[in-house]
Amino acid sequence: METIRFEDLEVDSRILRAVTEMGFEAATPIQAQAIPVQMEGRDIVGQAQTGTGKTAAFGIPLLQKVDPKEKNLQAMILCPTRELAIQVAEELRRLAKYMHGVKVVPVYGGQDITRQIRSLKDGVQIVVGTPGRVMDHMRRKTIRCDHIHTAILDEADEMLDMGFLEDMETILGELPEERQTLMFSATMPMEIQRIAANFQKDPVLVKVVKKELTVPEVTQYYYEVRRDTKVEVMCRLLDMYSPKLSMAFCNTKKQVEDLVGELQGRGYFADGLHGDMKQLQRDQVMNRFRTGKTEVLVATDVAARGIDVGNVEAVFNYDIPQDDEYYVHRIGRTARAGHAGIAFSFAVGREVYKLRDIQRYCKTKIIPQPIPSLNDITAIKVDKIMEQAEELIRDTDLSEMIGMVERKLLEGEYTSMDVAAALLKMSMGEENEDISDSGVLPRSLDDLDRRGGRGDRSGDRYGRYGRGDDRSRYGDGRYGEGHGRNGRDYGHDGWDDRRDGRGSRYGSRGDSYGEGRYERRREGADGMVRLFINIGKDQNVKPGDILGAIAGESGISGRVVGSIDMFDAYTFVDVPQESARLVMKAMKNAKIKGKSVRMEVAH
Repeated sequence: METIRFEDLEVDSRILRAVTEMGFEAATPIQAQAIPVQMEGRDIVGQAQTGTGKTAAFGIPLLQKVDPKEKNLQAMILCPTRELAIQVAEELRRLAKYMHGVKVVPVYGGQDITRQIRSLKDGVQIVVGTPGRVMDHMRRKTIRCDHIHTAILDEADEMLDMGFLEDMETILGELPEERQTLMFSATMPMEIQRIAANFQKDPVLVKVVKKELTVPEVTQYYYEVRRDTKVEVMCRLLDMYSPKLSMAFCNTKKQVEDLVGELQGRGYFADGLHGDMKQLQRDQVMNRFRTGKTEVLVATDVAARGIDVGNVEAVFNYDIPQDDEYYVHRIGRTARAGHAGIAFSFAVGREVYKLRDIQRYCKTKIIPQPIPSLNDITAIKVDKIMEQAEELIRDTDLSEMIGMVERKLLEGEYTSMDVAAALLKMSMGEENEDISDSGVLPRSLDDLDRRGGRGDRSGDRYGRYGRGDDRSRYGDGRYGEGHGRNGRDYGHDGWDDRRDGRGSRYGSRGDSYGEGRYERRREGADGMVRLFINIGKDQNVKPGDILGAIAGESGISGRVVGSIDMFDAYTFVDVPQESARLVMKAMKNAKIKGKSVRMEVAH
């Protein structure tokens, strides 16, 4: 993949300064193709998925074209949702940070229209809005289109799916004929092609061509997190899995530096790699990593090209990559030379839908996981220390040490169990402070397609918001009670409220998920079928692994799963009678922790 830097695209020095400050090193494929064409003044039909850097692809040339001294409206950007309108406006403001006088205003339903009217009257060059609210302002004459020279439709197919076709055509019909029109869409249905034919002049098709990708044999997990808990979750996973060498990928240079500082501050041997480093610095960092002096290497995608270290055990997608191909390159850093590998991705908010696209495109499986609790980490640390102790007992003559311990016990008032427990506590060290869960249940990415796909005219694109006056207004809470998501059971009556305040979202995650939801389920197990699974504790499998596999493969809510009774060589799990056949069919070819499983009704 050829690296094209923003300097090569003749970007205005003020915008280039902002881009550098934002930490981006090189243009994404859609940016590299679209920016030069838009700068020529041509109309564009851009075909690219969400998260490929489309906003900068159309935003950079647009800002270069806008005249800050002219206080009339010069550009209009239409988006399907209020969330995207806010996001696009914020990114344009960041890109225009050093362009004095450029004003960007988002307009959308759900916000007081009088506040928007005041902002528009102050003089604005760029409006970013949802179609319904833009039309409201056009009817009120608070948006005047006489001086608009650029119109951009962002995620046009989503606006089509939400019923905005007539609105888009009406708005475009009101704009001056002499204008530049750009349309970005992940897919190209007939209606979108018709808009291009009717409202664009000889448009250039800019398409990110995807090549066939081979995903390496890597176990892939994802976690829904808050932005401010990413570091803590990563540290917990490092403690749980204890990889000797791991790599973490960030999208910007600044994030690389910030994450390295956070990890070093917590006592991890971490180092960073990004495009601004001199070759000597790069060589020093890589030498420390290859020799194991650095345990965690944090890098950007551009800086990591050409790195070939054979024994990387884990990869962290600290930031979800902007391009699907980057994901494959990242996780391909592990599982080399026949070794096992594991990849962890952190999804914040809407990024879970980008992961869904990556999974579909790469034809791979990214498994949802709950954020590990401190109890999980403690249990794993104990297991590891006990394994080391058992190995020492087997391979070492401890008779002299036993004698010393016995003499001390005779002198003191403590039992051998007291001493062993104290030594175990000393070996484990101090625990991290807990973090509150994100309140978001990790969902199967396939499940998003089946039940949480594109909304309709009465809801947001992914059904995440309720009914609104402008078809994009927020509902009754992020996973509201039925407007856009048909009352899916991840909401206020869902998992997070079943915790009883005891830490993890799966209840009190003790040895067998004891005091929480599992014990309560046993009290009323009518209508449940007990299934037999041919793996157990001997295979290093935990109840959460089985729960995650059943929910992820079958699509049923993990909330309805009953008790999970785990033994050394097998496990029993209770599922609702109406779901038993579905679960067994879905688990027929499934694997848990890399092991094929056989599931049948227990007799």
